Amino acid sequence: MSNEQNLLSRRDVMKRAVWGAGALAVGAVGTQTSAVAAGLSGNPGNLLPTGARSLKELGERLAKTPRRRDFKTVPMILTKPDEWDDAALREIIHYAGGPKQVWDNTDVSSPWLNLMRNSMNVQVWAFRHPDFLCVSATHGSAHWALYDDFIWNKYLAQMTGGKWKGNEWVKEPPAAAADPANFENPEGVFAPGDNSVTVLQRRGAVFLGCHNGIWEITEGVLKKGINPDGLSHEQMAAEFTNHLIPGVILTPGVVGTLPELQLAGFQYAK
Repeated sequence: MSNEQNLLSRRDVMKRAVWGAGALAVGAVGTQTSAVAAGLSGNPGNLLPTGARSLKELGERLAKTPRRRDFKTVPMILTKPDEWDDAALREIIHYAGGPKQVWDNTDVSSPWLNLMRNSMNVQVWAFRHPDFLCVSATHGSAHWALYDDFIWNKYLAQMTGGKWKGNEWVKEPPAAAADPANFENPEGVFAPGDNSVTVLQRRGAVFLGCHNGIWEITEGVLKKGINPDGLSHEQMAAEFTNHLIPGVILTPGVVGTLPELQLAGFQYAK
């Protein structure tokens, strides 16, 4: 395989690892309950393809765009931009690179991460679009993959009947440690065995969170009587919001945000 064919060389891997660590330092929001807005992922050592200039610049801008994660209460319907990640969302909507695709992801048990990975592989290596932006419009049970261990330990492990004891979708599989320079490795970073929210974020994917999804999930939690602190619905929804995983961009509602993305040139996929 020639160096020209390899869109992610060893040299570039090292460069991007350094950049990713720098973005993490710049983007950290200084509270324990804050998500980290670092690049597109919140994780150092990103896996952006060679030539992804626009995607890299987007990551740098997002790294400087904090996410508010200090809510005490939130209403059912958001009406003010400071109630969601408005600045970060606008960066996505106005992304100048491309192509751009948004996945309507609703089922955590579906092959949603696999489909996103396949799409990114084809766009980057088959069609040679290194600035391809893959976005997850996440709601329904897929939104469970966007909460940290605090929420899983306090609510979701019990909510799901113990089927999952934690957020399995953010864990990096062993394949994540493989050499990314060998992108054809069937056991490697870009293979089916490496389907993970975290790895996809490191590759440049963006995961949008859904306030409506948060409201409905917490409604279900309350109906099951899982409320150790006796919180109101507004308080619990705020707590869930404050514990989104790093890199997530909160929207006022994913279904209502999809038209904004489509008007901006994003291709819809389900």
